[in-house]
Amino acid sequence: MKIMLVEDARSVVLVMTSRLKSYGYDVVHAENGQVAVNRFAETSPDLVLMDIEMPVMNGFEAANRIRALEAQQRWAWTPIIFLTSSDTVENLVTAIEAGGDDFMSKFVPEPVLHAKMKAMGRIANLRQSLSIANQKLQSLADHDGLTGLVNRRSMDTQVDLIWFESAPRGLPFALLMIDIDNFKRYNDHYGHQMGDDCLRKVAKAIEEATTQGNKLGTTSGAFAARYGGEEFAVIIPGADPQAVEALSTSILESVRQLAIAHERNDAWGVATVSIGGARVEKVNGELAEVFRTADQRLYAAKSQGRNGVVSAG
Repeated sequence: MKIMLVEDARSVVLVMTSRLKSYGYDVVHAENGQVAVNRFAETSPDLVLMDIEMPVMNGFEAANRIRALEAQQRWAWTPIIFLTSSDTVENLVTAIEAGGDDFMSKFVPEPVLHAKMKAMGRIANLRQSLSIANQKLQSLADHDGLTGLVNRRSMDTQVDLIWFESAPRGLPFALLMIDIDNFKRYNDHYGHQMGDDCLRKVAKAIEEATTQGNKLGTTSGAFAARYGGEEFAVIIPGADPQAVEALSTSILESVRQLAIAHERNDAWGVATVSIGGARVEKVNGELAEVFRTADQRLYAAKSQGRNGVVSAG
């Protein structure tokens, strides 16, 4: 267990650190509440022992700020025990209202301190197990079970946030709508099991091309999602027109190079995709309009013979 000890009195720090280390715990020291808040995210302690009266920022304010930081994360909660030499009822009430979980004297007897730390250790282990389980559940909820891509619900949530954050800064936003050409014919001819395999392979090709664009720096924060059925979407925040074009071409070529046999895809003989792109120079207005534009251009790409991209009207 990693413990952050927030205390300005050097004598208390030396004694408490020695005792905690003798129990086998890792101790990180912060000399006041402001330092504790600054170091909290980088150290990720399992427990905070917080003095109340300190210079710069007292323990109550520091606890409030730590809870505000945790509110920005999923399932984040770190036990905070206030340390004091004055265990008044008023201090106890204020400590709990400030986000604390317990109250302990700085001069607590050795057996009591050891017992409390054992209890906190059990809580830390349980918290870690719950966090891992919750992350797995969230991943299942956010991703499509067949392709592993971000699912439609999660995509909508992320896109809404990107749009909201980009608008005040006047950032660009781009979107690709992608559809596997003649996929119904593929399913009818090869069967649904082969159809699922085709979807997985195409999804992986789209994701890898998108990830590669991020790695090369032509895009940043772009991600692929399964929009529904045989249709996919790639979200490209802050991208210039050249980056959108490059990613479209890369996806088109990556899918074609899979060489998935598709006898019913006239003129091509392999699985291909059609892509419709839309981009706004500065985020403004309705997000739905960008999706409508990309969708219209997708159908234009199909009407022009498929296996191509239409990204401008």
